[in-house]
Amino acid sequence: MKTLVFIETDSGVAVGSSWEALGKALSLGGEVEALVIGHAVEAVAAEAGARGATKVYRIDDPSRALFDLELYTEDVKAVLAETNADALLASHTGNGRDLAAAVGFDLGVGVIADCLELKAEDGKLVGTRPIYSGNILVDVRVDGRPQIATLRPRAAAPAPVTGATAPIVDVAPAAAKARVQVQAVERAETGEISLTDASIIVSGGRGVAKDPDLGFKLIRELAQVLGAAVGASRAAVDAGFIPYKYQVGQTGKVVRPDLYIACGISGAVQHLAGMGSSKVIVAINKDAEAPIFSVANYGIVGDLFEIVPALTRAAKAKLNR
Repeated sequence: MKTLVFIETDSGVAVGSSWEALGKALSLGGEVEALVIGHAVEAVAAEAGARGATKVYRIDDPSRALFDLELYTEDVKAVLAETNADALLASHTGNGRDLAAAVGFDLGVGVIADCLELKAEDGKLVGTRPIYSGNILVDVRVDGRPQIATLRPRAAAPAPVTGATAPIVDVAPAAAKARVQVQAVERAETGEISLTDASIIVSGGRGVAKDPDLGFKLIRELAQVLGAAVGASRAAVDAGFIPYKYQVGQTGKVVRPDLYIACGISGAVQHLAGMGSSKVIVAINKDAEAPIFSVANYGIVGDLFEIVPALTRAAKAKLNR
C-alpha cells in the first residue's frame, strides 16, 4: 500500500500534528510519500524526508502562502493522480479535515474522519473514531480509491528525525482559479500554547461564575506552572467569561491531551465530546454528582477557588518553579 501524507504548513513552518500523521503512516507499512504545499517550505520538505518519507512532493509558490481550500484541493488531486497512491492521510486540523472532505467529494470516495487509531488490514484502512458525542468508538472502512483519513492531533507519536534524505519533486501549482481570495489570517493564539497541540490543558467552566476574572486568573496561573494551555467550557464562553478561541467541546476544539484538568465544569455531553479521549482527566467541582466525575480518573470535590491555588502551590514546589 502506498500512502501520501499531507504535511500542513503555516507561514513556512510545518504544523506539528502533520508529523504525527506521517508517523502513523510509517507504522502502517508500505511505501510512504509526503506532500508539502505552501511558500518558502524548503526546510519542511527536507524534514519530511529526514522523518522517513521515501519521496517528497513540494508545491512552493506565493499563491499557496495561505491555505485556500479550492487551490489546495486541486493540488492534492493532481499529486494523487501522479503518485497513484492508495491512501491519503492528513491531520484532523481545521484545514486538514476541510481538505480531506473536499478531495473525497471531488473524487467520489469516502473519508474516515477524526481517527483516534488507524491500522491497515489487507490493504484497506481501518479507522477507529468516536460517534454519538464520543460515547461509542467504531471501526470504519471506506470504499473507493484512494482511501482518505484524518488523524486526531496527539493520537499518534510524531515520526522521529532519523537523518535520512529523500528525493524532492517540485510540482507546479494546479492551474485553478479560486472563487474566494484569502486576504489575511488573524492569529488567535499568538504567544500561547495551542489547545490542539497541548499535552496538558487546564479548563474553566461555569464554576468560576462568582468571580470570573479571578477564576480564570487562578486557572492561568496553574497552566503557566504546568506549561499547559488554557481551555474553557461552552457555558463559560457563552457567559462572556473568556473568548470563544478557548472553547473545548463539540462546538469548539476537540483535544486529546495527556492531562486535562477540568475546573468547575459540570461535564455536559457536548464538552465531553471534545475532551473525553484525554489520557488522564482530573475534575474539580463542588457538586459531587456532577457528570464530569463519571469520566474523570481523579475527582476533587471542592471549591475551585480554594483547590486550584493549592494545586498551583504544590506544582511549584514539585517542579521547583
